[in-house]
Amino acid sequence: MKRRSFLTAVAGAAVLAACGEDTSGTSATAITLGFSAWPGWFPWQVAQEQGLFAKNGVTVELKYFDSYTDSLNALATGNLTCNSQTLNDTLSSVSGGSKQTIVLLNDNSTGNDQIIAAPGIRTVADLKGKKVAAEQGTVDHYLLLLALEKAGLTEKDVTFTPLLTDAAAAAFVAGQVDAVGVFAPFTTTALARAGSTAISTSKDFPGAIPDALPFQSQFVKDHPDEVQKVVQTWFDTTAWIKANPAAAVSIMAKKGGVSDEDYKSYDAGTTIFTKEQNIEAFTPGTDATHLDFQAGRIAEFLVSTKLVETKPPLDGLFEPKFVKAVR
Repeated sequence: MKRRSFLTAVAGAAVLAACGEDTSGTSATAITLGFSAWPGWFPWQVAQEQGLFAKNGVTVELKYFDSYTDSLNALATGNLTCNSQTLNDTLSSVSGGSKQTIVLLNDNSTGNDQIIAAPGIRTVADLKGKKVAAEQGTVDHYLLLLALEKAGLTEKDVTFTPLLTDAAAAAFVAGQVDAVGVFAPFTTTALARAGSTAISTSKDFPGAIPDALPFQSQFVKDHPDEVQKVVQTWFDTTAWIKANPAAAVSIMAKKGGVSDEDYKSYDAGTTIFTKEQNIEAFTPGTDATHLDFQAGRIAEFLVSTKLVETKPPLDGLFEPKFVKAVR
C-alpha cells in the first residue's frame, strides 16, 4: 500500500460523471470516490457498508487503491470524480494543471506519520550520517525534511534511501537502514524492531499534513447537489462511528488489514475533523489551523525543493459552502 505522495503533478483533468437510469430515488449522476490506506479515509468504507450514501440519495462507487499514487493519477486524469488525498498532493496536481476543488477536510495527521529510529538514535540530530528510508515524495519524506530542518540538518546530512513504504518498514525491521519514515499501519510494522522508537511525528508539526476530499472542479460547478450529499454522508458516517465504535473499528480494521486493537491505537494519531473544525480550517487565517496558511507554506516548500516548477494557484481551491450547509 502507498499513501500520500506529493510528487505527482499531472496536467489535464477531465470529469468522470457516469450517468444511469434512476430507479431507487437516488441521484442519476454516479460519483466515483477514490481512497487508500489511511485511518482518516477508512470511514468511507463504513459509509458504504452501512448504506449511508444511499440514505442521502447519492450514487457513489468506492474505488480502493492499493497504490495511493495511482489514486492521485486517476483524479488528475479524470478517471475519478473525487479522491481522498493530502493537501500536499492536491497542490502538486494543481501546479501541473489539474483543476481540483477541496470541499471537505477529513482529518489532520496528529502522530500517525512517524520517523522511527533504531536503538541508540534518540533525536533527529542523531540521524546525521545515518541511513534513512522513506518513500520518495510521500508526506513521510516531507515529514523527514521538516524534522531535519528543525534539527538544523538537511537531507544531505543523511543517506536517504528511497523505498516503497511497505519495503521501507521491512528494511528497517531487518536492520538494513537506521531509521524510516512511515505512516500507520506501517508504523506498527516498523516498531516491531526491538528497541526502536519514534523520534519525530506529525504531532510535532501541527496542521502540516491535512487530508482532504478534492473533486474535479467542473463536477462541483455542474453537480453541487451531489457534492453536498457526499459531504453530508461524511458527517453522518462520523456520527455513526461515534455511536457504534466497536462495529466501526471492525469494519475499518478489516479494510486496513490490521487487528481491531492495532486500529484503536491509531485513534489519537489521526484527528477526524468536526463540522466546526472544517469551517475554521476553510476560513482564511494566519496560523496552522487554516488551510490557506498551510497551502501557502506547502507551496513554497514544493517550489524550493524543486518538487514542482511553479507555485500552484490557490484561487478557487477551497470551497467551504458544502460543510457550512451540513445539517
